[in-house]
Parts: sequence; C-alpha cells; structure tokens
Amino acid sequence: MAAAELSRLWQAAGGATAALDHVRLEGEGEVLPSSFRLATMAQAAIAAVGLAAAQAWFARTGQWQTVAVGRRHAAVEFRSEHYLTIDGRGPGSLWDPIAGLYETAGGGHVRLHTNFAHHRDAVCEVLGCFAEREAVAAELLCWDAAAFEDALHACGGVAAALRSQEEWDAHEQGRAVAALPLIAAERIGEAPARALRDGPRPLSGLRVLDLTRIIAGPVAGRALATHGATVLRITGPGLPFIDWAVKDTGRGKLSAFCDLATPEGRAALCDLVAGADIVLDVYRPGALERLGFGPAAIARLRPGIVHVSLCAWGQVGPWADRRGFDSLVQTATGFNDEEGRAAGGGKPRALPCQALDHGTGYLMALAAILTRLRQAGEGGSWSVRLSLARTGLWLRSLGRSDNGFALADPGPADVADLLESAISPFGAMRHVRHAARMERNPARWERPVVPLGSHPPAWPGS
Repeated sequence: MAAAELSRLWQAAGGATAALDHVRLEGEGEVLPSSFRLATMAQAAIAAVGLAAAQAWFARTGQWQTVAVGRRHAAVEFRSEHYLTIDGRGPGSLWDPIAGLYETAGGGHVRLHTNFAHHRDAVCEVLGCFAEREAVAAELLCWDAAAFEDALHACGGVAAALRSQEEWDAHEQGRAVAALPLIAAERIGEAPARALRDGPRPLSGLRVLDLTRIIAGPVAGRALATHGATVLRITGPGLPFIDWAVKDTGRGKLSAFCDLATPEGRAALCDLVAGADIVLDVYRPGALERLGFGPAAIARLRPGIVHVSLCAWGQVGPWADRRGFDSLVQTATGFNDEEGRAAGGGKPRALPCQALDHGTGYLMALAAILTRLRQAGEGGSWSVRLSLARTGLWLRSLGRSDNGFALADPGPADVADLLESAISPFGAMRHVRHAARMERNPARWERPVVPLGSHPPAWPGS
C-alpha cells in the first residue's frame, strides 16, 4: 500500500516517473497505536522527499541513486520530539499545564492550546479565571464548545471544538478545504531559469530561508538540510517559541534574528531574500504580507524565488485567517473523535504523534525541491501552498487499521537502534536519525543544533 500511495503522491507533486524505479520501501504494517495508517503516511512522505533529492542529483549529474526507507523508522521520525534527549534527559511534558481537552456544556468538548503565554492569557480573559486546570474546567462546563471556540478566536486565542468527521465535512471551512489540492503550485511572476549549483550533495548550494515556527515548517527546513541545503532559520528576538521543538527541528540549520519592527531588521531580511532560492513561510495568511514580505513582494525582491507557505486551516474559507496547531486541527476535523470510537469507550483521543505537522513538513520539503527543479527548467517565480487541514484529508484517504490499538506505544528503549548522537551547545544530544537512506549521498546534518539567534542574518560567504 505504501508503494501505491508513494506513486500517487509523487506523480501528483510532479516528480519524474523514472524516479520511482529507484526507491525501496522496507517493512509492513503499522507501528504506532492508532486506527489511522500513520506509518503509511510517514513512509510515503519521507520517501518522496528522498526521491526529490535523488532527482535533483540526477538533474546535475545524470546519475540516479536508490532511496530506501524503513517503515518503522519513518513512523518513529514522525514523533522525533518524543525521543530527543540532552545529556540523557528527555523533554518531560511538551504541553502547558492547562492545555488539552475539556468537557463543555451539553456533553461537548473543546481543546485548548496554551503553550504560548498570550494564548493562555486569552483563555483566562474569556473565562474570567486563573490559569489553573480545575478552574478552567469548571468555567468551560458553562460554555457551548463552538461558541467558546469563536469567542476565544476573537480575543486572539486558539481552541477547537471537537467535531466528528461528518460534522467537519459539512462545516463551511471543511467544504472549502476539501476543494483544495494537497499541494497547490502557482507561477506568480516572470524570471529567467536559474541553474542548480554544483556541489557534493543533492541540495548543495540551495539556500533556504526558513521563516517558520513550532513543528511543521521547521521539519521542512530540517528535511532540506539533511540533503545538503543551507538552511537559515529566521525569527524575531521577542517571538515566543517552544524550546524542545526548536532543539529537535534545529538540526543542520543556521539561526539568526531579524526584528521586522525595525528598519534594520527589514533591510536584513530583504538582503536575505535577495540571496535565497526558497522561502518557507508558516505565518498566518497575510501576516508577513502586512510587513512587506508576502509572496508577490518576495518575488519582486528575488525573481525566480520558490515561496512555500503553510497555514492551519487552508488559504480560503471563513477560517483562513485563524491561528491553528496540529492538535487543534486534529480535534476540529474529526481525528480525535474517530480515534476515541476506534479505541473503545468513545472518549476522544489524540493521534499518537503530531502527524499533520510532520506530514505537512515533509510535503513542504517535497514541493520546495520539485518546484525549484521546475524553476531551473521553466523559469518563473513560484508560490506553493499547503495546509494542515488538507494534509488531514490525505491521511484520511489512506484508510484505517483494524487492529491499530493492539500495538504498544514504542518507548525510547524500543527505538534505540534508530537514534544517533551529536554534540551541541545544549549538551550531548540523542535524536532520531533521518529515515531515508541514499545510495550515493548519505543523509546527514552537517551543523549542530544551536540557540536561536546564534548567527548573523547573512548567508555564509556573503
């Protein structure tokens, strides 16, 4: 099944058909306790990125290479943040104390995402209570789930009412997402074709400006770095971040600050865009555009750019401008409801990994490489758009596993053979190595994880 799904994904993304003769998918069955085919998703997505890197290598050298991906390894990489340790210590809880699923009036449920202080403060403002789990739970029992979802959004917070798949499909935003392609690519400007740079690895010389946060976008940058791209992650010095996610997804990257509230910061970002091949953008639709760095403006700064953007709920529809995270999209689109039913007892249950984040991250990397290859042949400036909600429909399309909950949740000891060590400024790290094995160009991260803002906002050698 994974081979058939990889073939469909690869051809839909515009990959060369000949590449499929050079892939080897190893292993069978599911890996994580879930009724959804997460291992199929992970293996197909990671293999597709490896094939895209192999196609880039072929475009420069005329040589194909075999790409092998183990099913178990791919599924484990889809929850890499769970297995990261630093000096032997794991992350503890990845969630704020009041984050999670709560019962609401009439037997409904709502999920809160409060890992950022301003989102936690918005919950307390709407509910009129302190940030204590018992107080939040008591207040939410007085609210209709959908009404609270809307009220919190109006105050700058984030939450999702629990819906079934049928309810989501009937929702106006669900219908809007269903009309979108998994990966939407559009030529947004004219520019001459720009040849790929030479180098010892498939993506050598490729400059990727990583304007991303949390998991999905950073996973895309990490995937590109593993095949040799120069990835520079940019964030603002005052923006909140999730420390453990930064450490897990920062492998292979440079990291710099740009304060877009200042003329100096905007000038620095203009210079970086002018030297980039690819821009990864996961801010809400319009957020960077209001600061002068939307897709059209970036294409004017750098004709021939490939701009890859991600949002939570899709770029069209009434929720297009809403904030969102993987856990919330799972809740709103029916995954938590379906998992609860499949596990028995009916209690809503989250997927055992941030599958929409990781899946969309690899789809972003896939689209970035193939669109850059397209630019090298056709020219033009390009905009590519994806969303967590649309990736969720892809996962649904893979079908269900009848006995997924019979599987044990793999702990650190169970995946020890899939880990590797690295020295970083944070200490001795153990993390999941990349699941794609390249015949000629082994995948690896050449740079250690560093604290945010460790480098100047400039391309190396410029």
